[in-house]
Amino acid sequence: MIESGIFKRTERLLGSELTQVLKQKRVLVVGVGGVGSWCVESLVRTGIGHITIVDSDNVCITNINRQLMATVETVGQPKVDVLKARMLSINPALDIEARKEIYSDENYEAFQLDSYDYVIDAIDSLDNKASLIRRVCATKSVLFSSMGAALKIDPTRVSVAEFWNVKGCPLAAALRRKFKRSKDFPKKKFKCVFSDELLTNEGADCDCGTEECVCRKERLAGGEAEWHQTKKQANGSLSHITAIFGFTLAGLVISDIRTKAIRQQKS
Repeated sequence: MIESGIFKRTERLLGSELTQVLKQKRVLVVGVGGVGSWCVESLVRTGIGHITIVDSDNVCITNINRQLMATVETVGQPKVDVLKARMLSINPALDIEARKEIYSDENYEAFQLDSYDYVIDAIDSLDNKASLIRRVCATKSVLFSSMGAALKIDPTRVSVAEFWNVKGCPLAAALRRKFKRSKDFPKKKFKCVFSDELLTNEGADCDCGTEECVCRKERLAGGEAEWHQTKKQANGSLSHITAIFGFTLAGLVISDIRTKAIRQQKS
């Protein structure tokens, strides 16, 4: 059986019982871009058996420098579909659901957040990110969240901290302001991956909204709206940073599963 060989090295390190536990865990990853795609890859290669991936975008040529499933061959295809195919090529027995849609506070109930053991927040949108954090923190699911991975180059500055202890990250600061203004706070603590490094863009911004915009041309060719007309400036980012963010999120999931399994054995 192919699957029995795929996870031999996982089993060698973690043991057969914990490897079986990994296969039973359900993980939801919301946002499979530069951070989320690498997180999914690591989770699947380690042995997580049930995973749902959520993202509304198609692969854009500007994704190739940092997103796992982005290649010149996959430009224009739905990110979740390309990623799902890759994950099944790694583990054909994987239970994976691909949802090409946007998570928001209007449709959160459709995601059945409390049906997952773990939820990974890799969303860019501030409003949707805040909603996911609030909603997951009101369930029994364990949340791990990615803060901003753009404008960074130093891998040694990628860190993990509880959300309210994250320092030097503009995205975390914006989320905290949002929660304080609304007085609607997450109901429990959760860990974040972040970096306090903050560089500036040295090159020109994408020519979004113009006739020459590559992203716009690709979306129009696929029948999608000209969303780039109102999109904020895109910040530069690099694959070694986004991948470290994603791998770290996956590592937090695996470590938490292991810690809980050991605790249960001792009780």
